[in-house]
Amino acid sequence: MKEQYTTSVKVEGKGDSKAKAFASALANVQGTILRSTNNVLLRIEPQDVSVLKAEEKTTKEKFLFFFLPRERKSYAVSLEITVNVTIINTEKVVFTTQ
Repeated sequence: MKEQYTTSVKVEGKGDSKAKAFASALANVQGTILRSTNNVLLRIEPQDVSVLKAEEKTTKEKFLFFFLPRERKSYAVSLEITVNVTIINTEKVVFTTQ
């Protein structure tokens, strides 16, 4: 009934800091695994994380095109995460009818 398997997941995240970009990507792991299975997830354990792509984008902004110039930075990461997944296989559960 309870099963374990290892899989690899590719996720992307964006944010206005490096930490927020990584947090955004890691928050997408559960949703990606849920879309790939119909079983009930018990645990998702990351085993390995590799960075596929990390980008920093700088844009210059000005108020009314002339005043108060500033630079804004945004970050985007693409990660490949190897995870151990523990599930309850709902196909093996026997339901009784009443």
